[in-house]
Amino acid sequence: MPQARGVSGGTPADRTAPRTVAVWDLPLRLWHWALAACVLVAWFTPPVYDRLHRIVGYAVLGLLAFRLVWGFWGSRYSRFRMIRVRLRAAPGYLWNLRRGMTGRYIGLNPAGTVMLVALMLALAVSAITGAMSVTTAFFGVWWVEDTHHYSSDAVIVLVVLHVLGVVLMGLLQRESLVRAMITGRKRIRGHSPGK
Repeated sequence: MPQARGVSGGTPADRTAPRTVAVWDLPLRLWHWALAACVLVAWFTPPVYDRLHRIVGYAVLGLLAFRLVWGFWGSRYSRFRMIRVRLRAAPGYLWNLRRGMTGRYIGLNPAGTVMLVALMLALAVSAITGAMSVTTAFFGVWWVEDTHHYSSDAVIVLVVLHVLGVVLMGLLQRESLVRAMITGRKRIRGHSPGK
């Protein structure tokens, strides 16, 4: 019997090992971890290391631009094609999550989709206003500085919620989502550790 594409195989003696499928491609994984590193560096550098803060701010803009492109031309689970459907499903998903009903999504679940959109918007506002604040036209302008400050705070709040969500989903589904974002592979529906 031919093996499904992207599914890791095993010997007949190893039937207890969970089968996995490729989900997150390498460019998306590199983007995710590079963005996480930039956000951490940006949060801890102002105003003492202003030059480094600016560099990572511009890097965030570049990473956001890449993600927009990759959302249309990347691999299946990198694309934005399901965003509207998942955003509409998010309220019901979050309501059911209270009772531990998570459903099974190979790509982003509805809550993860909401987080992706919220984080990208907050990061875009933070990085754009940060870049504006060092120009001659907008240097010292109160609303630019305030918007940069509050959107940067919003990014950190969202990052904390994201990490908590990843931990919660990992516990509820008994699967390491951090490992999935490192290896790019997730367990196939119906296969769990020890089954």
